[in-house]
Amino acid sequence: MNYYRAVVVATLALAFVVVVVGAYVRLSDAGLGCPDWPLCYGQPLPALMADDIAHAKAWKEMGHRYLLFVFFMSLRKRQSRSLAAALVLLVVFQATLGMWTVTMLLKPALVTAHLLGGMATLALLAWLALQTFQFIEDRKTRAVRFAACVGLVAAGVQIALGGWVSANYAALACPDLPGCMGQALPPMDFANAFHVLRELGHTGQGELLPREALTAIHWTHRVFALVLVAVVGWAALKASAIAALRPLAALTGILLLVQFSLGVANVALGLPLALAAAHNAGAALLLVSLVVLNFFAFRGLRPFR
Repeated sequence: MNYYRAVVVATLALAFVVVVVGAYVRLSDAGLGCPDWPLCYGQPLPALMADDIAHAKAWKEMGHRYLLFVFFMSLRKRQSRSLAAALVLLVVFQATLGMWTVTMLLKPALVTAHLLGGMATLALLAWLALQTFQFIEDRKTRAVRFAACVGLVAAGVQIALGGWVSANYAALACPDLPGCMGQALPPMDFANAFHVLRELGHTGQGELLPREALTAIHWTHRVFALVLVAVVGWAALKASAIAALRPLAALTGILLLVQFSLGVANVALGLPLALAAAHNAGAALLLVSLVVLNFFAFRGLRPFR
């Protein structure tokens, strides 16, 4: 069991690295650095980028191998087989999305779906990793089930909105704070902003995407960030009332404040690459902390004695 647990935890760590590296690739405009698939400019390793690409692919490949190992170990031990199978199917779907993202020239819907798939993989791995540990039963933790679930759903929605902002290059559509272009409600075009089946930079009718659409995308993400702070803050506050969950509640609250601060700093400083990548990493960590909170709440367990 200890060996299986170590592999699951290692796979979780690798999944986090892949999510962060994927965010860096997207934010550094390298999404089409290799415009064909599965090769890169018709070669397995382009001469000028062989080392970098080899290292980047190594992280993903090791993650896939660990995940397959987890799956077969789960079958052998008859533990969490359905969850392990779901993870394998999700990774296969992720690989397909990755191919489509390149071959279909970074369509916003595909880029966002690829991001969400990575986050979902991370969340499921976190749940699977928790199942490999022994915890103490404590029915008091069930009192925060609703708040924890709402917080997790809100985080998922905000991650999707953040992915949509990134996929549409709308991160600086509102370059000022606290308003947007000096207004609380700037001119916005929601119809084109959230038209899913369209090309990058274009409306559903093939025309150039207006600035008002980018403003609507950014403004929605910014406003929902306030909703997320309220909802997750409420969940953390309820969890802090239970002694066994207090450390986890404090960690969730800290991650929430750090994530909100990173979002503000990205706008204030003009979206520096390091901060933007940290914002994505922060989203992943906050998601995992909420998954952990939900695990203890729905299982009626406590993480500490």
